[in-house]
Amino acid sequence: MNLQSYNDQDLVKVYIAGNELGLQELLKRHKSKIYTSIYLLVKDQYLAEDIFQDAFIKVINTLRSGRYNEEGKFLPWVMRIAHNLVIDYFRKEKRTPIITSSDGMDVFNMLQFYDESAEDRMLRDQTHKDLKAMIHLLPDEQKEVLLMRHYADLSFKEIADLTDVSINTALGRMRYALSNLRKMLKTKEVTYKG
Repeated sequence: MNLQSYNDQDLVKVYIAGNELGLQELLKRHKSKIYTSIYLLVKDQYLAEDIFQDAFIKVINTLRSGRYNEEGKFLPWVMRIAHNLVIDYFRKEKRTPIITSSDGMDVFNMLQFYDESAEDRMLRDQTHKDLKAMIHLLPDEQKEVLLMRHYADLSFKEIADLTDVSINTALGRMRYALSNLRKMLKTKEVTYKG
């Protein structure tokens, strides 16, 4: 059986029918692109390999359970699984994103120009916590671009490629994310002053 001439959907059917070679061919066909997209986000070879393996475990489990219904869209589906696993990893790590002000300064670094008192440290920690909570409230598409740009330090072209949108759409989502964060910060300031 020459599986190289099969399209992805047919290979999925071959695998679901019990022939492991279907999945092997899909893996051979798409491994490089999927792994590279993960690596670009995490910038760590071993972590990328772990996430890649986790993604394919999810793929195998979904295919075996009969829950796969992405007709003809195997690669985007796997890329979405991998991407979600990367986002989950960053959430678990609780990395603080870098948010820059209009003059290009990192907002968090601006908070550290002087010796911190215990009160200042508590205020900074609360600000970080508040900002993380606000980021969590953003719409998923905006949050995704913000995380990829500031956690993974990806270019907007890389973000556009990974999320399958135009560069302008990725830029727009980032602009809306920052605008929404500013609005939430202003609302929070009013709440503190009131």
